[in-house]
Order: sequence, then C-alpha cells, then structure tokens
Amino acid sequence: MGAKGLGKRDIIGSLYTALEQVTGASWLDKISMLFQSDQESETYKWLGQAPAMREFIGGRNAKGFRENGITITNKEFEATLQVLTSEIRRDKTGQVMMRINDLATRAMAHWNKLLSTLITNGTGGTSGTCYDGQYFFDSDHSEGESGTQLNLLTASQVAALDVTTATAPTAAEAAKAILGVIGYMMGYKDDQGEPMNEGAENFLIMTSPALWQHLSGGVYSPFVGSGESNPLTNIISKEGFNISIVPNARLAYTTQFVTFRVDANAKALIRQEEVGLDIVYKDDTFDNKRELYGVEATRNVGFGFWQYAAHSTLS
Repeated sequence: MGAKGLGKRDIIGSLYTALEQVTGASWLDKISMLFQSDQESETYKWLGQAPAMREFIGGRNAKGFRENGITITNKEFEATLQVLTSEIRRDKTGQVMMRINDLATRAMAHWNKLLSTLITNGTGGTSGTCYDGQYFFDSDHSEGESGTQLNLLTASQVAALDVTTATAPTAAEAAKAILGVIGYMMGYKDDQGEPMNEGAENFLIMTSPALWQHLSGGVYSPFVGSGESNPLTNIISKEGFNISIVPNARLAYTTQFVTFRVDANAKALIRQEEVGLDIVYKDDTFDNKRELYGVEATRNVGFGFWQYAAHSTLS
C-alpha cells in the first residue's frame, strides 16, 4: 500500500509501530547496563569490593569503601526526516513509509553507534578514560591491593595471540588465542586483591566482520587443524562455559578483537537515559509544503568495569 491518502496521524502511527518492532543489537544488554537518569549528569562511584573472609584474629579488621568513579553527562540527540507534501500525494509504491521505517531503524541503532564509538575510543580516544583515570583498555590499571594490571593485550601477555597471519588466523589459532585471553582475564583482581572473574563462565567476543569470519571458526567449529578437537567447543560442552562471537560493522578492526565477560551483575559499559526515544512532528506545509517527522532522545554512554573487557591484538 502506498502513502497516497495517508495523513500525519497514519504516518506517526506507523513510525511508533516501527519503533516498537525494531530492536537494537543482540549484544547491547550483554555488555552494558542501562541506568535511568533524571538530571543533567549522573556520577557513578565504584566504591570498591567487599573484603574477603579472614580468620578472626585480634578483633575485626574493618575496611571502608574506595571512592573511584565517573560522571556521565546526558546529551540531546535527534534525527529528522523531511517529507514533501507532493511526495505523499504521488506515492503509490510505499516509498514514504519505507523512509519512515528506515528512520525507526536508524533510531533504534543509536545505542549501537554510541557504544561502538566508546569501544573504539577505549584505547586512547577523548572519551576513553574510565573510573580509575586510565584509558579503558590500558596497560597500567591499579587500585587498592590489585597491583598493576592490563587489559590491552598482545602476544607479550598471551603468547597465543602470535599467529601466522594476523588478519586471517586459522580456526586452531583463533581458538587458542581466545582461550588464552579468557584465561588471562580470569587473573584480574579487585581492589581487595581478590579474583574479579573467579566464577566467570559466559563470554562474548566482538570484532569487525572482516576478522569475525576467521575467528568464528575457532569458536564454533568442533574440529580444527587436521581433525584436532577444538579446545573451545570442548570447554563449552563439558565445562558449562558459553562463548559466543558477534560481528560489529561499526568497528574497523583488522587484527583486534574485544572479549567481554557477560555473566556478572555489573557490566563493562554503561547506557544512561534521561528521556527515551520520542517522536516529534512539525507541519510546515504552509510555508514550505513539507512535513517534518523526527525522533529524539536524551542519553549518553560511559565505561563501567574495565575488568570485564579485554582488547587483544593478533600479531
């Protein structure tokens, strides 16, 4: 059905329906936590971890909170579609409604765009610092009794990241590299010097589509090399681990991938929203013979726990 004869209520109704039907990327809730906001900015204080149990000797050894944190300032975002009245009148093939649906799709992909930019900037961009003052992916994280730790990994930390061809690792090389990174992440400590990922069993690998086609074999193929059993699939089937991999077309990686722990109560990234997606309309037919349909939201993103993410580079 074309848009001919449709009024603004029909078009706005279609836009609302499209927004309800279109969903964001499947990985959004896995790697980020959503907080509602009611003011210009919100401050998140990572107050440190609770102390570990110790033998009761010489009275109680009470420990207070540490007050590291970040502030995320909300920003206003919008997208506006101009539709000429003549386009509505002459449309017989549904082109106007297609454009309206495209507007909804773009709006629902906004979180994907914000988080992808955050991930890219995590190695040194202007929005790349996290709660400890270091870049999110860095080589000198330290707080309390953790010692110096890093989640910007190369073959110096994980030997399996050294492969034959960095842009096209074999399935066997990919499996060993991913397994090595997860093993390295298991060693991260909190500010009390206790293991941060001790019970981790669920991980998500994210990279560009170009590298995803090579790494995915290391995650999903039951056999690698010359009939050798895949160590990752063995772990998934026998040890209860869940390891998945997703392509992110917004990442320009050639030899890099990011590993997220996704089964912790907290997440690596933060989505903050003051005003959710809303639809706005302006009748501009008298002066300019057009109608304006828009979507808007007030929100922003920021970094959560760096210990739940590691950036790795193949070499």
